[in-house]
Amino acid sequence: MAENKTRPTDASVADFLAAAQPERRRIDALRLDTIMCEVTGVDGVMWGPSIVGYGQMHYTYASGREGDWMRVGFSPRKSSLSLYGLKDTPAAVALLPKLGTHTAAVGCIYVTTLDALDEPTLRRLIAMGFDRSDYIAPSR
Repeated sequence: MAENKTRPTDASVADFLAAAQPERRRIDALRLDTIMCEVTGVDGVMWGPSIVGYGQMHYTYASGREGDWMRVGFSPRKSSLSLYGLKDTPAAVALLPKLGTHTAAVGCIYVTTLDALDEPTLRRLIAMGFDRSDYIAPSR
């Protein structure tokens, strides 16, 4: 069975975030890193070349495929911030309408600026994602 291509690395989170472009994305990424560290109580770790993850979990899909993944994380892409692990529980999905301006895909939430989000709701979603007590693995 194939292993995940995206795994934790020893790369510097600080260096990665300092290089994020454009400037607005870098500012938001640094702020989001602070928020995620505060909420989770752990420092971010680079997962592959472009994702900052907090915590780690083991998963098993119904198909039998297994792997390890971050509990929550984000990537400061040029067009938006991609947030991972914030919509993987029924309770989190119910909170999404309160989050603010975002779009959602199967595995992540996209936001163009943190200023468009309700920070208390974001913090709650991060905490729920980090806990993962009722995680729902996407179908693969």
